[in-house]
Amino acid sequence: MIVMIRVRQIKLEVGNTDKLLYYIAKKLKVEKSEIISYKIFKESIDARHKDKILYIYEVDVNVKNEKKVLAYNNNDIFKTPDLDYKLPVCKRKKSVVIVGSGPAGLFAAYILSLANFQPIVIERGKSVDQRVLDVNKFFQTGILNLESNVQFGEGGAGTFSDGKLYTQIKDKENRMRKVLETFVECGACEDIMYSYKPHIGTDLLRDVIKNLRNKIIELGGQFLYNTKLTDLVIKDQKIIGIQVNNQNIINCDRLILAIGNSSRDTFRMLYKNNIKMESKPLAIGVRIQHPQRLIDLSQYGDKYNLDKATYKLTYTTKMKRGVYSFCMCPGGYVINASSNIGQLVINGMSNHNRDSMNANSAIVVTVNKNDYGPHPLDGIKYQEQIESMAYKINNGKIPIQLYKDFKNNIKSNKFGSVKPVFKGDYEFANINDILPIYITNSIKEAIDVFDKKIKGFGMDDAIIAGVETRTSSPVRINRDDNFQTNIKGIYPCGEGAGYAGGITSSAIDGMKVAEAIIKD
Repeated sequence: MIVMIRVRQIKLEVGNTDKLLYYIAKKLKVEKSEIISYKIFKESIDARHKDKILYIYEVDVNVKNEKKVLAYNNNDIFKTPDLDYKLPVCKRKKSVVIVGSGPAGLFAAYILSLANFQPIVIERGKSVDQRVLDVNKFFQTGILNLESNVQFGEGGAGTFSDGKLYTQIKDKENRMRKVLETFVECGACEDIMYSYKPHIGTDLLRDVIKNLRNKIIELGGQFLYNTKLTDLVIKDQKIIGIQVNNQNIINCDRLILAIGNSSRDTFRMLYKNNIKMESKPLAIGVRIQHPQRLIDLSQYGDKYNLDKATYKLTYTTKMKRGVYSFCMCPGGYVINASSNIGQLVINGMSNHNRDSMNANSAIVVTVNKNDYGPHPLDGIKYQEQIESMAYKINNGKIPIQLYKDFKNNIKSNKFGSVKPVFKGDYEFANINDILPIYITNSIKEAIDVFDKKIKGFGMDDAIIAGVETRTSSPVRINRDDNFQTNIKGIYPCGEGAGYAGGITSSAIDGMKVAEAIIKD
């Protein structure tokens, strides 16, 4: 058995990464010839000192005479931990239907398939290739397909996003590594395994999704597209089947609800069926565009010519409102992400190369029951009201405004130094007329503070676009310690159910639910 050694805190100045092997040997106090092989486990960047920016590595090394190396009294050198994901042992197979083919649904299906289940995945939208055609048609013409759009269809809403994979959840069971390994097996670039801020990019993510779907099918799983959950079949407080497309019945004794946070009609149907749920806090705001070069220079300086810089900004206003950047897309696009007639919502998207001229990020403000009411579905109504205003103001075109005019509450009439980068038609409007004043005032107060952290963030010509309303689910479907609702056999999971916040955390939550079913 090969013994791998983990080596931490190997620091190389930008431009010297070709000397990594030399510094590994130096840290281990061995000759380079004694290193049989190595693999990067983690790569991060230290840009606190712009005149000396460092890459910091953790590597796993196969080295001769490993016992001698492990005997060194050095906390940065130790035996590599076990990184394998352990599949639970199946006690009894059940018939499982999974609603939704986003990350939570796909990984629930994949884990179940690996355990020799044959799950059925139903998806209200189309397969990813057909979905891409519908979304591009919408960007070009404004013609919206209600079941095949940026929110609905194979891959979920994350298919038309930045494809960011980093998460802050703890991962003692190595689920996150299993997710990343699976993405690489399905066509993602290998650097997602070690990058400090891994991302796939929407262009590559589409093929990754198809390849993962084919893995599941090869293992016995089944996919049904254009198949919408419209009702539940319940007997003695247990799920025994579902109705799809208002007519057909599919029998099952386990139902995984991996629905997206835009599935408002499904939330309402579940509520009518007495599935316990509660409203949860939201974050509402706008997207802001800057030249990517401005962000690069602020974060990295000009010595190394580094690009694709990101940022994460937070602030608490004088009125105790939280304001923060969300889903920051370097070299990305602001896109029309609408999924309802007469309502408009936007999102950020980027391809793998992140090569557009602009950076964009949501700047959002926390809101809660005090703002929209105590009923479990009140958060949905609140989102809908704001999205309806955003649609009406420009008849479906993305409302945009220069930041100086947003601050001064006047409609813009021309662009300045920042050139617009959008997917979907846009038109100038006064975004102050769309959002509640406690949101707009909070954004303005926060951006003035953010400008002190990133020089130029509050520049007059920055482009504001509205509205960003779907940062997270407005609902949490209650579940117990076994991941089930008050109706036995129903397992809510992922972002839409209120238990995740992004691609990776949703995938991991889907895995947890699959494991619970396997072990049941």
